[in-house]
Amino acid sequence: MVICLLSMTSALQAQNSSDITHEEAFTALLAAKKNAKKANVLVNIAVVDAGANLKAFIRMDDSFLGSIDVAIKKAKTARYFNIDTGKLGELTQPGGIIYNIEHSNGGLMTFPGGVPIKNKAGKIIGAIGVSGGTIDEDRAIAMVGAAAISE
Repeated sequence: MVICLLSMTSALQAQNSSDITHEEAFTALLAAKKNAKKANVLVNIAVVDAGANLKAFIRMDDSFLGSIDVAIKKAKTARYFNIDTGKLGELTQPGGIIYNIEHSNGGLMTFPGGVPIKNKAGKIIGAIGVSGGTIDEDRAIAMVGAAAISE
């Protein structure tokens, strides 16, 4: 009985091998931040793990406070549905096949700036969300962060 419990405890504490490590999360975060600084855009950047739990976050100095929640929700949305949030947004427009889905899961973000992160084998291991710039800037910065892991 004791061996069984110890075995179960070890299994519960083991990290999923398809989950983003903290080193990978910081690599994505810092690549995105570097790109944002180069573009002179002040953003918030969130990285979530395979379970959509916050793994790493940075708020650039003087970035919008309201963008903190948006960045986190963009990352979570990208992971929940394994899709670029901008592409998901195209499906959520009036008449779209999943119109109003943004009201589920505690609130989703269905505009650009959230993208899944894949490992070198192409497996989704997390997601990154960026908020504070224009939607095009947010998406470009997020793509740089995600690419820093899959390259």
